[in-house]
Amino acid sequence: MNQWLAIAAGGAVGAVGRFWISSWVNAGLGKSFPFGTLVVNVLGSLVMGMLFVLLVEKITTDPIWRSLLVIGLLGAFTTFSTFSLETLQLLESGALLRAGLNMLVSVVSCVLAAWAGTFIGRHLMQFWT
Repeated sequence: MNQWLAIAAGGAVGAVGRFWISSWVNAGLGKSFPFGTLVVNVLGSLVMGMLFVLLVEKITTDPIWRSLLVIGLLGAFTTFSTFSLETLQLLESGALLRAGLNMLVSVVSCVLAAWAGTFIGRHLMQFWT
């Protein structure tokens, strides 16, 4: 039961964070391209990589922390479903180039961000241990 509560609490914070950051990015850059979703997914991927190193590779913690931060917080913060819907909407509106660009940039940048997060996490852990 504690794990469920941790996931729910993390999810609430992550969902609100996603809404706030995505809205802020879209207000600044406009909605002609799904910049807000791209930013939260790349940022979430970076943090996910760092937390993976911290919580899985380096420190043996109570699984509740992984549930709270990785499953709850980052699971609600990043969103593949929004990415998918926004890409579909671009396709349906005839914006094929923007849809393709969104798919390419999102997937490549999120994988690179996850790699960067694990790289940063592993190098920061050298100073911790």
